[in-house]
Amino acid sequence: MSIGQIDYQLFHAINEWGKSVSFLNPVMQFLAKDAFYLFFIGLLVYWFIRNEKNRRMVAESVIAACAGLAISWIIGHLFYRDRPFVTHTVLQLIDHAANASFPSDHALGAFVIAAAIGMYRKKDGIVWLILAALIAFSRVWTGVHYPSDVLGGAMIGILVASGVHLVMKQNGFVSRSLNACIKFYEKYETKIWPRHTNKDQQPAAHGK
Repeated sequence: MSIGQIDYQLFHAINEWGKSVSFLNPVMQFLAKDAFYLFFIGLLVYWFIRNEKNRRMVAESVIAACAGLAISWIIGHLFYRDRPFVTHTVLQLIDHAANASFPSDHALGAFVIAAAIGMYRKKDGIVWLILAALIAFSRVWTGVHYPSDVLGGAMIGILVASGVHLVMKQNGFVSRSLNACIKFYEKYETKIWPRHTNKDQQPAAHGK
């Protein structure tokens, strides 16, 4: 049995669970379609906590995600693969365009952000990686990706996140440039949304 056949057999087995345990389908549909937005919400929350560690983490996540999706676009065109619902009769639980199946952008995007967060916050990273894995699994369950699509996306995401973090850590020029961009943004942010320091709060405390 070839790797392609094994991939399809595994896809078929997971996709069929949509019939045998159909009560889970709404959960899988949410994970496959909407759960990815939780990563964007998470990055916004981390960013507006307003500390240097979080802002570098978010910046690295965005850079890695853009790089990863660019790589995915190139691979998708060089090694085009039809989605399962194009070449097989499947249980398709969500609507999707019949575009390149490999690698999965959802899996790549989820894993690249989860891995980037894990570089700075290990405990948080584990939670995000679990969510990323659930998203990847749901894309197979709902009939829009083969297992190798999401596995490939996950691997690319983790490798790109690790590569970006390594460059930021070892290349002083790149790291300083990132810090300069963050400081430039914060210069204008504080004009709109001033930071409240302990010194600002002390007069109020003495006045009581």
